[in-house]
Amino acid sequence: MWSGGVEVYVNHGEYKVPGGKLVVVDLEVIDGLLRHPRVSGDFFLEPDDALEAINGALDGLPAGLEARDIAARVQAALPPGTVMLGLTAEAVGVAVRRTVTHASDWPCCIT
Repeated sequence: MWSGGVEVYVNHGEYKVPGGKLVVVDLEVIDGLLRHPRVSGDFFLEPDDALEAINGALDGLPAGLEARDIAARVQAALPPGTVMLGLTAEAVGVAVRRTVTHASDWPCCIT
């Protein structure tokens, strides 16, 4: 889709963490960059600002980044003492890759 001369793609993807919870990612890809990411799901996350930190870490990343690189950026952005139940930084990376590539079976494990 074109918007004011800029190429924009709106994407939705999901990933069920093995033995964990559902991770949902909605985002736009604008000129090859992730924009306006929204991570949600049935996982538990503390402190409250950790979700904002995850979304912030994703915003502006190159859309072609590998899942392990996305996971590293997410992990680095988490506030000290963050507790994630049913969710990992790696799961966010996989969910983002699935979202960007429109894949329903992106590999579950990062090596």
